[in-house]
Amino acid sequence: MRCGQRVPRTDGGQPRQTDPVRSPTDGWTTCALGHRHWGLAGAAGLLLHRAGAAGVEVLLQLRVQWSHHGGTWGTPGGALHPAESPADGALREAGEELGLHRADVVLGAQSVDDHGGWSYTTVLATPAGRLEKADLALNEESTDVGWFALGALPELHPGFAASLPTLRPLLS
Repeated sequence: MRCGQRVPRTDGGQPRQTDPVRSPTDGWTTCALGHRHWGLAGAAGLLLHRAGAAGVEVLLQLRVQWSHHGGTWGTPGGALHPAESPADGALREAGEELGLHRADVVLGAQSVDDHGGWSYTTVLATPAGRLEKADLALNEESTDVGWFALGALPELHPGFAASLPTLRPLLS
């Protein structure tokens, strides 16, 4: 299946809204710490960073209100598919949510936030060339996207905020 491909649904022969194809690893799970997480095989996200006028900048998306921790800013990411590597999953999610392609980024280090029985892998990357907000195509999971200086971050997704102290040294 190609990124963003949708399967049409029908109701009694009448065309209906299309829904994304679900993976067998889509679903809620509870980790050993007692937290509820999306992604039965874990999850991954792409943290794009670049040099900016005020230091390092990161590309964040504003999560749509209906999503888990909606209204907060974080990395494009989501549940890993069966046998999918974190890098491949992060790139797939960034493609679905922001319209990014593998050729748009240069992959870097990975950081794993292991909760015991569930983990989130942040895959760091830099743009392969010029990459601005206007170059991106948001899907229904994002309401905005932007580059933010590390010293001036908006309200962050709680999981991303908790991982930021570990991620900051990797962003140099």
